[in-house]
Amino acid sequence: KKPKLPLTSLQDLCVSDVPSSHFPSQFPPPIQHLCLLLSTRNQKAVLSQPTSSLDLSFGGVRVSRRRWAVLLLFSSYSLCNAFQWIQYGSINNVFMRFYGVSAFAIDWLSMSYMLTYIPLLFPVAWLLDKRGLRLIALTGSALNALGAWVKLGSLRPHLFPVTVLGQVICSLAQVFILGMPSYIASVWFGSREVSTACSIAVFGNQLGIALGFLVPPVLVPNVEDVEKLAYHISIMFFMTAGVATALFILVVIVFKEKPPYPPSQAQALIQSRPTVEYSYVQSILRLLRNANFVLLMVTYGLNTGCFYSLSTLLNRMVIHHYPGKEVNAGRIGLTIVLSGMAGALLSGLWLDRTKTYKQTTLVVYIMSLVGMIVYTFTLSLGHLWVVFVTAGVLGFFMTGYLPLGFEFAAELTYPESEGTSSGLLNVSAQIFGIAFTISQGQIMDHYGTKAGNLFLCSFLLLGTIMTAFIKADLQRQQANAENECTVSNSPSIPVAPLLLAQDNPQPSSLLGMGLALSELQL
Repeated sequence: KKPKLPLTSLQDLCVSDVPSSHFPSQFPPPIQHLCLLLSTRNQKAVLSQPTSSLDLSFGGVRVSRRRWAVLLLFSSYSLCNAFQWIQYGSINNVFMRFYGVSAFAIDWLSMSYMLTYIPLLFPVAWLLDKRGLRLIALTGSALNALGAWVKLGSLRPHLFPVTVLGQVICSLAQVFILGMPSYIASVWFGSREVSTACSIAVFGNQLGIALGFLVPPVLVPNVEDVEKLAYHISIMFFMTAGVATALFILVVIVFKEKPPYPPSQAQALIQSRPTVEYSYVQSILRLLRNANFVLLMVTYGLNTGCFYSLSTLLNRMVIHHYPGKEVNAGRIGLTIVLSGMAGALLSGLWLDRTKTYKQTTLVVYIMSLVGMIVYTFTLSLGHLWVVFVTAGVLGFFMTGYLPLGFEFAAELTYPESEGTSSGLLNVSAQIFGIAFTISQGQIMDHYGTKAGNLFLCSFLLLGTIMTAFIKADLQRQQANAENECTVSNSPSIPVAPLLLAQDNPQPSSLLGMGLALSELQL
């Protein structure tokens, strides 16, 4: 048993200005540590720190049960928006005949998503940092529903401009959606599940693309009667509008700005930063001066731009080699995306387990190139089952790369906002997506599908080489590791009562806290 402490000497020590090195050795270490915090000199040092940093030092981190509901809801309205992106391209020939327009005009319905994203990214990212996640979610889901309802006014062949307007509104919604997966994952999820959460968020968007390949060819058959065709299109548009509206209502009810407590040490550090210190413009400039991030931004744009071009032109490629196979063209697109969803989910789980961001990204990039080469030379063989297999392999790696890029960027750019870094990645993807879609379409028209696909292969090769030069400077993992080490080495001392007593510390109450702590430690 420890000898009872002389109350007078402990009381004097708590309110004195004695350096910690001069604390009497008769006191147990917990009491010495408490007195160190409460002495006049050290009290000033402790209380000069932000409250959030004090909480962080003593492990004030926990995850919220609501996080899965938020993630599921985001994935759902992201799914709906992605479905509306590809619903025209998956039955390109049907809409060409219904509206009496060229294939290039239908391609632009897809490319409108890419075009509107580029100038609007920075205003939306600024709005995210200034007004928060909930406003972004409400705006994105509302625009998604509005665009779906506008399309219902385009059910006559001469109303193509109306369907363009509806698609442009949906493309505006995409700006509020596409860059959010890594941001939601970081704000709501702990360090051991953040990559999985990001993969699930991307998973929803990819599932929407998959359904966009599968559902339109089934709901809108290629019939000759224009009135029947309009009826089938109306069913698809009504279903989309109903789902989008229901999701908007759920966002209003369920979606919250952020959890009550930071879910990770890295997020707690970000929340402890005073608002006045953060400059959105300076953040962008810092990102553009980060050589590793710039390399990743270009390589992400090359890979994702190839995926956008492939998705937009898939119907044209398959119909060229397999006439009358619109449904199978949609199923091939479905195969690409479903296998990619599996790849995205597995890559997220792998990253959470191993943290090998650079190695995983490089391997997936190499396999995307290999998959694209194999797909290019098997498309024209005349065997649909071979195309299904090679398209599935291509999708597993090419689509599975998407969440890897988001998470690798978040690691390289911490503590910058994930919304800003992922937004810049998506700007790169949209620019390359537009360029690749137009270029590959022209190459296919003049030289055939093989030449168009080899065009994409050359840029995937370039992206693979550039990825090899990215250095794995994992700043977010380093921050989590350092703070977990700090927490594990710190005694469990309640900080809040000390803060309440900062203006007028009472020796007797401080002594009671010290004795209680001493008994707990013993």
